[in-house]
Amino acid sequence: MKATIIGLFLIAIATQWSWAQHAATEREIINLSKEKWQWMSDKKVDTLNALFHEKAVFVHMGGSMTKEQELGVIKSGGIHYKQADIHEVSVNLIGNVAILLNKITLLAVVGGNEVTNPFMVTEVYLKEGVTWKLGSMSFTRLLTPSDR
Repeated sequence: MKATIIGLFLIAIATQWSWAQHAATEREIINLSKEKWQWMSDKKVDTLNALFHEKAVFVHMGGSMTKEQELGVIKSGGIHYKQADIHEVSVNLIGNVAILLNKITLLAVVGGNEVTNPFMVTEVYLKEGVTWKLGSMSFTRLLTPSDR
């Protein structure tokens, strides 16, 4: 009986610790994503270069880009991510992979034209050692009542 109680106690402690670790990792990914939006707005290409995985892919409404292409477009101002207003965020953890979904309104300058679009942005982060790297970022434009 005593061994059963001790066993149940240890299981409860391990479950709480695991849940706390999970919640802390979710917060870490959410904060990293928020920082990434600011770095993109500020055109901090060197900081973004360190965040983006070497094989990262970026999917936009007009096509896909490699890491080098995305950094080049940010640096040149071909796309200036001026402001991302985040409305909803969720994180799903699968092993060393974090999938973050952001529902945002993005104010950007694209090809010299200022545009505002509602997006669901999917960001996939991969943990390499103790560092999270962005492996994929995809923009899906959301329909608004005026689109229907």
